[in-house]
Amino acid sequence: MIRGLLFDLDGVLVDTAKYHFLAWQRMASALGIPFGHKENEQLKGVSRRESLERILAWGKLTLPEPEMQHWMDLKNQWYLEYVEHMDPQEVLPGVRSFLADARAQGYLIGLGSASKNAIPLLKKVDLFSYFDAIVDGHVVTESKPHPAVFLEGAKLLALLPEQCVVFEDAVAGVEAAKRGGMRCIGMGRQEELPLADKVISGFENQTVSGLLAGLSLL
Repeated sequence: MIRGLLFDLDGVLVDTAKYHFLAWQRMASALGIPFGHKENEQLKGVSRRESLERILAWGKLTLPEPEMQHWMDLKNQWYLEYVEHMDPQEVLPGVRSFLADARAQGYLIGLGSASKNAIPLLKKVDLFSYFDAIVDGHVVTESKPHPAVFLEGAKLLALLPEQCVVFEDAVAGVEAAKRGGMRCIGMGRQEELPLADKVISGFENQTVSGLLAGLSLL
């Protein structure tokens, strides 16, 4: 029986993915490395360090640790500048009512994100109060598709993996959920998330019971 719902943050609850793209693109440009939407897709759900390592590998660059940290800090500074003016209006359509529906039905709600800015972002857009557990880049160091972020989320909710459904928009995130023994609802397009048990375009006009019944989970 499903008792818990685990959500990724960027691109699932709020549209901060565009700000990550701008910050990484700005950093890559400063290093002379081409970076577009194709490259950005490969960073979804990936930690800040691994994202930097991938970008450097694409540019065939190797940097000493102090410079690595400098660029990670600078990228995060740029990202925070971009999201500084976010407000509750930037929550993706249908998210707030879906979370309210889940709470009303007694489901436990957790966040599983590689972001180290998850808590301040949730507070900024007024979603923090919906969550019973938050697992972010400060809690786990393994990047998706490693399942650690979702397994820790289930643990904090005191649930077994098979009692949880994950909501993800990234290939790596869907794989992480499946590797963790959880069902996964993809956010996006079916052809881009073939491992997901079900794919929806967004939360508008969706209900928890409708989605779970569609997965034959109730």
